[in-house]
Amino acid sequence: MINMGDIIFQILMFLILFGFIYFIVQIIRILRSKRNDNKVVEEKLDKVIELLEEQKRK
Repeated sequence: MINMGDIIFQILMFLILFGFIYFIVQIIRILRSKRNDNKVVEEKLDKVIELLEEQKRK
């Protein structure tokens, strides 16, 4: 016969495992998006630096 405590334990362990995997995936997503944001900021800064150097030349 299946014990109710065993069922609850299995459900809790599944939820903890799922939560851990979800947490890891979210951290990876955040790190990737920050890396892409940094590239965009760097490109914009490069453009500003180019424009400033052009103004100095004139």
